[in-house]
Amino acid sequence: MTAPDLTGLATRPSQVWGAVRLVPLVREEPVEDLRLGARLYGGAAGLVEVGPRHAYVSYIPHGFVATWTDDGTPAAAYGTQLSAGTDAAPAAAMGLAFHRRTARREARDRLRFLPLHLALEGYLALHFGGPTIAWEEWSQRAIRQGLSPRAEEAYLGAEVRGLADALRVFEIHPGQCGVLVYVADALAAAFAVPHPDDYRALHPTLVQDLYGELIHHYATLMPPVPDFRARLAGPGIRSLADLRTAVAGQEHAWVRFHDSAMAAGLLEHAYTWQQVYRLGRFTLSRFLPRFRPKQENHIGEAITDDAGRTVYLKTFRLSENQVRRGHLLSRLAAHDWHLADTADELGLDEAQLGLRLEAAGFGHLLRQDVLDAYRRRRRNRAG
Repeated sequence: MTAPDLTGLATRPSQVWGAVRLVPLVREEPVEDLRLGARLYGGAAGLVEVGPRHAYVSYIPHGFVATWTDDGTPAAAYGTQLSAGTDAAPAAAMGLAFHRRTARREARDRLRFLPLHLALEGYLALHFGGPTIAWEEWSQRAIRQGLSPRAEEAYLGAEVRGLADALRVFEIHPGQCGVLVYVADALAAAFAVPHPDDYRALHPTLVQDLYGELIHHYATLMPPVPDFRARLAGPGIRSLADLRTAVAGQEHAWVRFHDSAMAAGLLEHAYTWQQVYRLGRFTLSRFLPRFRPKQENHIGEAITDDAGRTVYLKTFRLSENQVRRGHLLSRLAAHDWHLADTADELGLDEAQLGLRLEAAGFGHLLRQDVLDAYRRRRRNRAG
């Protein structure tokens, strides 16, 4: 399938703070019959049950509550008052919260879901069952347990240098329903909601979201990025009408540059989509990229309306190591986990592929004697 459809969301000029660039997304017409609010969990660790015998533990600062109507009439936002805020006294110890599923219906017209966890669960569950055929190279653990346990690391937004300050001091535009977060001009995250009131309530949660390793490093190591300032040709401006025309031209130039260059890594690639829940005329889904090595890759979740337009969007940029793991798993699954066939497609021999699997953290899936033979082959080749 295609990338998220951002029809109805207009890009506004960016605001820069150090290495952080925020690009506002504004809706000409808010979506009235779907509203989003926050449910705060106080930064507790969460145990999420995703099935009768499967669960995972993660940091869960907040959940989102979606409320909708079936007849197109305006919906009232549920729980958009952030009364618990960040001013609450910190707990002496982190609690443990229990959640049944990442998306759970709480009433006929209300759904609670864990933002980004839908997307991350889709990535962590990628070919989770392991080898589909018991080829002789795979260990008994791989055959019996697959990829369990599977873990990935991310950074809290509060640890991304400059992000909290940027979110605190930058202006929220009239009609703003979303934002694109760049760090060192690398797209870190996209966030969009149905209504401006929802965005104002959920804007502070961006600093509690998860961000990838690359983004954390860029924020720490990269210098400030330049601001894109409008340049108007003075001699050609003789009236207020000329000035308005020149300003509009600069805004359109910025939008064309941003959408075709800066956001191309998210918006110009195909994704694999999985429907998670139906909410009246809306659909909650998550998506995975094609795992293109050494390129920009995002996972995410979205709510789309009956015309396919995106009314809610949240994305997470994968690190190169995460892309590599996803790519290896996808190619193995495409060849029924046959090492020789997969290695041939990738232009490698079996030993090179086996050692790549070990470097990616999947060495435990191979039998120890097979992995030792691959290492000996590498040493002999080097000698």
